[in-house]
Amino acid sequence: MKNRLFILFLCFTSLVFSQQENAEKLEREAREDVREGNKLYNQLKFDEAEVAYKKALAKNPNYPKASYNLGNAIYQQSRNKEAVAQFELVEKTAPDKMSKAETYHNMGNAFMNEKQYDKAVEAYKNSMRNNSKDDETRYNLAMAQELLKDQQNKDNKDNKDNKDNKDDKKDDKNKDQKDKEGGDDEKKEDKKDEKDKGKDKEDEKGDPKKNDEKKDEDKKQDQKPRPNQLSPEQMKQLLEAMNNEENKTQKKLNAQKAKGKKVKQEKDW
Repeated sequence: MKNRLFILFLCFTSLVFSQQENAEKLEREAREDVREGNKLYNQLKFDEAEVAYKKALAKNPNYPKASYNLGNAIYQQSRNKEAVAQFELVEKTAPDKMSKAETYHNMGNAFMNEKQYDKAVEAYKNSMRNNSKDDETRYNLAMAQELLKDQQNKDNKDNKDNKDNKDDKKDDKNKDQKDKEGGDDEKKEDKKDEKDKGKDKEDEKGDPKKNDEKKDEDKKQDQKPRPNQLSPEQMKQLLEAMNNEENKTQKKLNAQKAKGKKVKQEKDW
């Protein structure tokens, strides 16, 4: 029984030592990968350096330096959003304030590249909180604040211009509406004038029935005696008088002609 326990103890100890040795081996290899990554980074081969740092983290996930350097390699490839995400992971596992300050500083740089100046200002402030003596961070903070101010002024100006444009469009719309209403009023006035003219014409033309009555009245007026003009009855009387007078004259002429002839005198009157 004692021998079995002793054997189990030896096996367990061997396993622990083996795992420890394996862990130490992985750590050594991870350090070698980081050194290789740094070498490539200094040669500006950032994509190859990224691969080396990822190998180091695969062997030792809790390797802060490998994680931080990976963020820098990604940042140098202008993948700013990925770099920010990586720096956020680094900040959570950073072993000391100096490491946190450096992480926030680089995070601020990534935000600056994205023109997210408000986030850059906050990142630099966090860096200064962890290392207030870093002049480079202080300079970057001042620059970020100035750029943020310019950006806000520009946004306010753009908003004002947009508002003015909207107001101008609104005024133009109101003006067009007024012009349209004015045009409608003019059309109404024109229609009214045309209606009035039409009414005048109708008054001139008159109602057909009234016109007929007017024509009949005109005829009657035509039939009425005009100055120095005889009526039909007077004309009839005059003609009869003229006929009688003509007959008398004719009889006298006939009588005068008969005196010169021999004829049997007969009384014709």
